[in-house]
Amino acid sequence: MKALVVVLLIVAAGCSSTGIVPMDKDTYMVAKRSPKIGFASADDEKAEVYRQASEFCAKQNKQVETVSLKMTPSGFARPASASLEFRCVLKTAATP
Repeated sequence: MKALVVVLLIVAAGCSSTGIVPMDKDTYMVAKRSPKIGFASADDEKAEVYRQASEFCAKQNKQVETVSLKMTPSGFARPASASLEFRCVLKTAATP
């Protein structure tokens, strides 16, 4: 039982998000890291940073504009991660 608790604590400690961080004028960043076992893509981390950015911009009645996205798949002694730099811009009207 103690071994399971230790493993869960290690996994929980390895999962982290920066939250939304102001960078420059009207530019923000958010990053997420998750220790995946073996070699895996960073698609889940990418989805999470876009979700956080979208929620942040939606509170301002705006939408996300990507400045840059960096993704790192997991590998030997390297956790999967994604880092998104973005702006919140006015929503554009949908075209039919």
